[in-house]
Formats: sequence, C-alpha cells, structure tokens
Amino acid sequence: MSGLLHERGQSRLVETLGDLGINDVFVLDAFRRVPRHFFVDPAVADSAYADVTLPLGFQQTLSQPSVVARMLELVRGSHDLGRVLEIGAGSGFQTALLAHLALQVFAIERIASLATQARKRLDRLGLENALIHHGDGLLGWPEFAPFDAIIMAACPETVPQVLFDQLAEGGRLIAPVGLGKNQRLILFVRRENGIEETALDAAFFVPALAGLG
Repeated sequence: MSGLLHERGQSRLVETLGDLGINDVFVLDAFRRVPRHFFVDPAVADSAYADVTLPLGFQQTLSQPSVVARMLELVRGSHDLGRVLEIGAGSGFQTALLAHLALQVFAIERIASLATQARKRLDRLGLENALIHHGDGLLGWPEFAPFDAIIMAACPETVPQVLFDQLAEGGRLIAPVGLGKNQRLILFVRRENGIEETALDAAFFVPALAGLG
C-alpha cells in the first residue's frame, strides 16, 4: 500500500470512528497523527486502517481501532492528562496515541521482543514523552505513581489492588475484566471514599498474564 493510500485509509478510519460515536476531538486527532500501518506486520499492512483486530505474534493482538478509541475517550473523560500508565504496550500503537493525549506515558510490556520493537517505533516517530518498560504490568510502575489514568490492553480476572493504589484521586482506570466470553469493559474512578465502578460494553481481549514473556 502506497503512502497516499495509507493517508486515505487513515482519513477513512477517523471518519468511521466518528460515525461509531467517538466524539472526543483530541482522540480523533491522535488517530489522524499516528500511522497504524507503522505498528503492524507488513503482511497485514493492507488491513491497517480497517476496524479490525490484527495479529502481533506471540499470541498477542492489536485491538480494533474503535475499541481503542472508546477506551481512550472514556479514560480521558474530557480532561487533560498528565501521567498515564499503559499495561500491555504491544506494538506501541496505543502508546503512540497516548503520547498525543498526555504529558507523560509510562507503558509496560511483558514480552521482551514486543517491548523492543515498540521502543524503536516510538523513537522513529520522535515521541519522547513515552517510555516503554519490559516488565510485569500487573505490578504497575510505582516509581512514577500516582497516575491520572491507567489503561489495560489485556484482560485480568480482577484488577489488582496495587493498580488502584497507583491511581491518583479522581483518576480513571479502564480495563476489560472477566474470564473468557464473560469479559466486560469497566471504568473505575478513584474517589475520596473509594473506587467507583461502571460496567460498560462486552469485550474480548487476550488475558493479562503475570510475569515476563
């Protein structure tokens, strides 16, 4: 696919996201600025701007753009973001989007090869406000807490308490939660008197695993 076709595909994708109800102009602008084909295997690059899930290898996937956009819109909540923690950086696509939405992005990827590739892609795009760490995302990144937002790109059975502990007051955490076909996207907001929880759409993500890959 040529550069011009990629640009047209990117424009169509942004239009599709708008048609699907994504209203946050900052999220839509991030999709205009980040080339999704840059984050996929060349063998599937022709599908980079379709609203589909794509394989990354290592039994991991790149979520469909409409799901990513929905999660970003919800976790932003129409507020400017300072520090954001991303769990499951994968190819780095969502990390790059977050780099246009937050002052600082701290992304964790448990699979070493994916973390290395994602770092290289972000470097080539000049996104200096995003760090990618090879580590266990279920432990968070306490050195840089508290975070205004935490976004999980893999599904735990339950969200570990350690992640809520790293969320700033008023901060938002969005994650797919559950087992198998019973996953649901849930938005958590840390309030002064505890965690407020809102169940949203049905979801289907790869499981969030502890340890390193």
